[in-house]
Amino acid sequence: MATETAKKKHITQEELREHNSPSDLWISIHDKVYDLTHWISDHPGGGIPLLNLAGQDVTDPFTALHPPSAWKHLDRFFIGYHLSDNQISDLSKDYQLLISDFTKLGLFEQKGHVIVLTLCIIFSLFSIAVFFVIGTTSLLAHVAAGILMGFIWTQSGWVAHDTGHATVMLTPWLNRITQLLCGNCLTGVSIGWWKRTHNAHHVACNSLDFDPDLQHIPLFAVSSELFKTLTSYFYERKMRYDTIAKILVSHQHWTFYPVMCFARLNLFAQSIVLLLWNKSVPNRFQEILGVMVFWVWYSCLVSFLPNYGERLLFVGACFIVTGIQHVLFCLSHFSTSVYVGQPQGNEWCKVQATGSLNIRCSPWMDWFYGGIQFQVEHHLFPRLPRCHLRRIAPLVRELCKKHKLQYPSVGFCEANRRTLATLKDIALQARNMELSGARNLVWDALNTYG
Repeated sequence: MATETAKKKHITQEELREHNSPSDLWISIHDKVYDLTHWISDHPGGGIPLLNLAGQDVTDPFTALHPPSAWKHLDRFFIGYHLSDNQISDLSKDYQLLISDFTKLGLFEQKGHVIVLTLCIIFSLFSIAVFFVIGTTSLLAHVAAGILMGFIWTQSGWVAHDTGHATVMLTPWLNRITQLLCGNCLTGVSIGWWKRTHNAHHVACNSLDFDPDLQHIPLFAVSSELFKTLTSYFYERKMRYDTIAKILVSHQHWTFYPVMCFARLNLFAQSIVLLLWNKSVPNRFQEILGVMVFWVWYSCLVSFLPNYGERLLFVGACFIVTGIQHVLFCLSHFSTSVYVGQPQGNEWCKVQATGSLNIRCSPWMDWFYGGIQFQVEHHLFPRLPRCHLRRIAPLVRELCKKHKLQYPSVGFCEANRRTLATLKDIALQARNMELSGARNLVWDALNTYG
């Protein structure tokens, strides 16, 4: 076998696709083939992205998601094979050229001052919120503290998002501290859970069975394909479309905003489940400690409020305000094109562009959206600091225009309208299916012999 391997220098894409399992995982980058079978458990981005793209050419996603320092680690996985029949699309060539241009301009390394300014705002608001709770007896001040805390959670979430994609602080160590502080300690959401989920989302953007950000059965369905009880390859379970799911989905355009108001509970629960799960979690002790810090300080702060009514108002304000962030997450993808199946490395650039929705806003509102208003740009260049997204937007728009790809960019109200329209359309389909099923049962009963 060793002699045969040494002689063979080229393989086809069909042969590469045969190596697509956890026990035999190959990929290709720039036509060079790498065996990552024993790297799955050690991959900093988690094993899920590797498994989702196993047996494929992954040049575009690898370049997008990894810093230049990652390239030096590839040589130890190279097994001597080259792809003999890989066809690079014109879109991919232009995309790689843009990455090269941005690298030469130093955009990936220019962090800007957004994160530092945001951190200063967060801690200023936090101090004010704590004073309103502890230092005053006014009901309005206590409600205002809850509103401020909701904004703190939202802005902390954007910072955690940035630090999870790239080193936006001066050093990796400081970047990690910022992750834990803004993710685990301030918001109660495990940055380890977020990275695991978000990396899977970026690799499998808008795949109904691979992208966890579209797997909300029984509460929501963004496609009638979910009526078929698909398998979630992220959660490793069936997404059952049962009676309860039918009822909830049939009214999802009415329940969307109320559910978003308390969607943070889902993040709390998923963080705790992952940290207590037997799955491998990098730096598990740090993650658990950070989440515990959140629950200690938040519980203590709530306990300072004089009665259960004011505590309920405070907590409710926190959740409702941060619910805006969860709405923004959904606006970015719910109304765009979706598909069923494994993500394809050679279609990666196209899917990222057509599966994302930009929200137009004035530059002074960029702080509010945390960079995800440029969702197309962010998905194509996830390592790029958000301070550069507005600058590169015209170039991305031209790239999409040249290759006849949609570049959806709408206002905030229109994004909400599209999302609600999508949810309503699927809800009506769910109702019609139920009515059709009932009519068929009656017809069958009336026409049964014997």
